[in-house]
Amino acid sequence: MVIKNLFTEKCPKCKEPLTIGQTSLLSSQIVKSCPQGHYEKEYHPALGSYIETVKN
Repeated sequence: MVIKNLFTEKCPKCKEPLTIGQTSLLSSQIVKSCPQGHYEKEYHPALGSYIETVKN
């Protein structure tokens, strides 16, 4: 149980686990977001990078 918590990504503001969504089947872009709307993390495979957005 402790190991699972180490790999769970959480919102830096409210500490809730991020929910995972995908933009489209062709894009393969993965979007993880806070259920409360505080934080969003997008993975762009074409760029090989993450874009993190902190919302107020």
